[in-house]
Amino acid sequence: MFTLRSNDLTDGGTLPHAQVYNSFGHSGDNISPHLQWSGAPEGTQSFVITCYDPDAPTGSGWWHWVVSNIPPTTTEIPTGASLTPAMSPGCIESRTDYGTPGYGGAAPPPGAPHRYIFTVYALKIPRIDITADTSAAVVGFNCHFNSLAKATLTVTYSV
Repeated sequence: MFTLRSNDLTDGGTLPHAQVYNSFGHSGDNISPHLQWSGAPEGTQSFVITCYDPDAPTGSGWWHWVVSNIPPTTTEIPTGASLTPAMSPGCIESRTDYGTPGYGGAAPPPGAPHRYIFTVYALKIPRIDITADTSAAVVGFNCHFNSLAKATLTVTYSV
C-alpha cells in the first residue's frame, strides 16, 4: 500500500503555523513540511508532490506546491527543503498559484476552513518535460496520464 506521512502534519489535523504563508494578511513561517512516503508500486520511475486547496474561492482551487521529477530512490523530503539544496537533485519546483516556484503556505480568507491536500504521485515515467515556469495544471495533466498510484495527507486551516 502506497502511504504518505509527515513529522509536521497530521492527516485530518490542522495545518501548523510553520506551514502558513507570510503575506496576504498572514504571518506564518511559510516552511515546506516534511513528507515521507513508502510502498510505491513496482515500476515507479519518479515522484511528484503537490499541495492543493480545493476550497479557494477561485473557481479552480489553489496550487500551493508542485515538485516534479523526484528520483525513484527518494522517499522523503525534509522540513524546509523547498527551494534549497536539500531537495532531491534533478527535481523541479514549478510555478504555484502565487506565481512563483516553491512552497507557498496557506493563506485563506476569513471563514470556513480550507483543506490542504498533500499528494505524492508515483509515476511510470522518469521525468515530466517541464520548467520552473510550468503551471500546476500541466503537471497535473501529466500525473493523470502517468500515475501508477498516489498517496495523500489532508489538513485544514482557517482564520
